[in-house]
Amino acid sequence: MKILFVAAEAAPIAKVGGMGDVVGTLTPILRKMGHDVRILMPYYGFLPDKLEIPEKSVWQGSAMFQTFDIFETVLPGTDVPLYLLGHAAFAPRRIYQGDDEPWRFTFFANGGAQFALNYWQPNVIHCHDWHTGMIPVWMYKTPEIKTVFTIHNLAYQGPARSHVEEMAWCPPYMQENNVMAGAIQFADCVNTVSPTYAKQIQTPEYGEALDALLALKKDKIVGVVNGIDPDQYNPATDSNLDQPFSIETLDQRVTNKIALQKQVGLEVNSGAFLVSMVTRLVEQKGLDIVLPILEQYLSYTGDQFLVLGTGEERYETQLREISERYPGRMSVQLLYNDGLSRRIYGGSDAFLMPSRFEPCGISQMMAMRYGCVPIVRHTGGLVDTVSPHNPIEKTGTGYCFNLYESLDLYTSLIRASESYLYRETWKELQIRGMSQDFSWERSARKYIQLYQDILSPTAETLPSVTSPESK
Repeated sequence: MKILFVAAEAAPIAKVGGMGDVVGTLTPILRKMGHDVRILMPYYGFLPDKLEIPEKSVWQGSAMFQTFDIFETVLPGTDVPLYLLGHAAFAPRRIYQGDDEPWRFTFFANGGAQFALNYWQPNVIHCHDWHTGMIPVWMYKTPEIKTVFTIHNLAYQGPARSHVEEMAWCPPYMQENNVMAGAIQFADCVNTVSPTYAKQIQTPEYGEALDALLALKKDKIVGVVNGIDPDQYNPATDSNLDQPFSIETLDQRVTNKIALQKQVGLEVNSGAFLVSMVTRLVEQKGLDIVLPILEQYLSYTGDQFLVLGTGEERYETQLREISERYPGRMSVQLLYNDGLSRRIYGGSDAFLMPSRFEPCGISQMMAMRYGCVPIVRHTGGLVDTVSPHNPIEKTGTGYCFNLYESLDLYTSLIRASESYLYRETWKELQIRGMSQDFSWERSARKYIQLYQDILSPTAETLPSVTSPESK
């Protein structure tokens, strides 16, 4: 199959969120499985700092009364062809933000459609979030090219239809209110990054006002859990750890705990139960239910609490104030540091993810990979990746609570804290988590099946029309 990924991000060269990880990690694995997979993304102003880009373009196209150039290179560390859409709108050293964002990405989507129709025609265009949402609309009546639309963040839905009409050709059959809705309506398949989230977005609680449309289109909505690179995230070889370890040498992990406590200013105590969070400090990540019970938890137990991340000032301030009242017991690191996050996964006893909603999440997977037991709210992708611990049956990989309430969270924290006293049982729980298969190969096989399903001769096809008109 010939598959073109069209996205605003691709790790490691342009990453803001989970979309970058999916595009940058899934594509080389699909190529290894024998498929011709390529990426198209904007030529941002900072990209020459991160990879070699030829000065001469391979193709020149036109969209929305603008000329653009296509430059061909390779995604670093892979054999994935990377096409960069060059235009002055993407010259600034930023990916998002700016008043011109609706125009920039509508233009990118239009250019992407022209590229696929006139330069390199794939069997499938895999589109990501609203930035490419008009491509399924424009390709709706082009049967030789199928489209998959992946929702990474349903809250950001792109410009309204009326705004699109001011910028580009908006086909008369598109009656939806915005770009995201148009993509959901006209893509051959709509994909989310976990099966549970695929069902949840069809309800008013999670649907961001698109639940009715999503429920109507439920037959073409598929959830595929994200993965992690087991070689990149490997506690046996990770140079960020003071003491590499594996399932066979799990007892050596305590060295990392002591080193972590020293680094972040916690009391050095290998027997203390250390709970950590590595997160954006925003409401979605559960800070609203953590903060009301945090001091009670610390005063009731002898446990330690560590937070790494940045975000809203109100959360940063409250966390810092609590940590000042519990020196040696609580540490707040208001920064982004990948090396420290690895040491947290490899040294903490438990990893807290009390998310209000979570399309997939990969932190819980990395935590389990490093023997750090997750404590999660059972929502979205956390349902699909963390199973409730049952000490009697000796099953499960973590501690789960259902209600988005402080009391439910507090109960799970206390359960985990008390269970930590039974070290052999705790070790068995760690081993079950470390044994889970969260590799991208597993997810890639599901994506291949998804592509094959929409390319099946029995799939509904529509009469071809002309390419999307430039305006």
